[in-house]
Amino acid sequence: MKLKVNRDSPTPIAQQIETGARAWIAAHGAGGGRRLPSIRRLAATHNISRNAVIEAYERLVAAGLVRSRPGSGFYIADSAAALISQPAATSGLEEVTNGLWGLFNANEHTLKLGCGWLPSDWREGDDLTHAIRQVARKSRSGIFEYSTPQGPQDLRDLIQERLRPLAINANAQQIVMTGGGSHSLDLLVRMLLEPGDVVFVESPGYYNLFGLLHLQRIHVVGVPRLADGPDIERLEALLAQFQPKLFYINSVFHNPTGSTITPAVAHRVLQLAQQHDFQIVEDDIYADFQHAPTTRLAALDGLNRVFYLGSFSKSLSSSLRVGFIACPLSRVQRLVDIKMLTSISASRFAEQVVTTMLQNGSYRKLAERLRGKLSYQMALALNMLKKANWAIHTEPAGGMFVWAKPPVDMTPEALTELAERCSVTLSPGHLFFADHQPTPWIRINVSYIQDPRAKEFIELAS
Repeated sequence: MKLKVNRDSPTPIAQQIETGARAWIAAHGAGGGRRLPSIRRLAATHNISRNAVIEAYERLVAAGLVRSRPGSGFYIADSAAALISQPAATSGLEEVTNGLWGLFNANEHTLKLGCGWLPSDWREGDDLTHAIRQVARKSRSGIFEYSTPQGPQDLRDLIQERLRPLAINANAQQIVMTGGGSHSLDLLVRMLLEPGDVVFVESPGYYNLFGLLHLQRIHVVGVPRLADGPDIERLEALLAQFQPKLFYINSVFHNPTGSTITPAVAHRVLQLAQQHDFQIVEDDIYADFQHAPTTRLAALDGLNRVFYLGSFSKSLSSSLRVGFIACPLSRVQRLVDIKMLTSISASRFAEQVVTTMLQNGSYRKLAERLRGKLSYQMALALNMLKKANWAIHTEPAGGMFVWAKPPVDMTPEALTELAERCSVTLSPGHLFFADHQPTPWIRINVSYIQDPRAKEFIELAS
């Protein structure tokens, strides 16, 4: 098996090896126990790190394409050719994972202008560290034991109270704790969908969700996202053509456009959901970045056909994965059953840390400070982009993201290359579209906008 590896390519080495192996298997119908080059040999041949080869091989093993024989090496599985000939399982998936690998594997000294998280120097550790020490000192169970499958009662009670200002009347029994927003989505996909089902998503929208749906062989249909929410006219046209099981909506500070759904659009979406009998997942993980609450679908619907998602990961810590689902009471037990079968529980320790910070008021104060900083950064970003004549999809009132386009006609590849010259890493714009259509639009995380590298990139692209 011959592989081509380009050490100067922005594509991670491990990804290049995996892609090359997949292509060779597809072309040769490999199987029958053919042995892959040893880790040492492949690394030496291409003058690359052994760790990159190990990572690639382990990903091939996880995909069922390769078998590991301890003490002997790695061999192409007999079933590899059959597996790789099933594009439905990976269609759209590798596009997403490649984009994510690019962000996570980027040089630590590059500016991740297109990422979906706050900078490390924005993270406030004192209150968090204090809460961690409290839990470690007072709760042996928090360190060593499983949490309850539905999540601790005291934390669910606190979340119930936090939902009241949003006019979401969910009692604690309707709340299921999860290991963050991604875990919430995975549980709901497992519970609500079957292969072949149709799901409507916003386009542009959350590309991780697109990958998850493709992984489960779900038919994904994109609904354009406008400044006031989903494009109702287009939604109605698509409903005449498809019968979706579910519509995923990021209601507030939408990722990536930064827009927020208006009451009129929210009401119409719910009317159409009733008329065409589909359910709604409302992702509201950026709720704590909003100064004054606006309309939520879950509030208008009363958690009848809306599943509401929240999370503390964006604001508090990406490492302390704590999220929740508020849903119809009739669905709770099934959701908890799936959670038990797939993960048993979320992290008891992380849940207790969040509980402590909610109880002592430190999380509320942290959220207030973050809102102020993000609002300031958003104003700076919008002003900078306007002066540089960039097109802006929506002028967000807060949150992390602006969806923008440079004034000069430039291919996505050229834009990425320019960013790399400025030591800036972008999230490829096409990933945010359900059909992965090429686009000059990019997501800008405003929390990084004052960095000189961001300013240089925006100026050079103008």
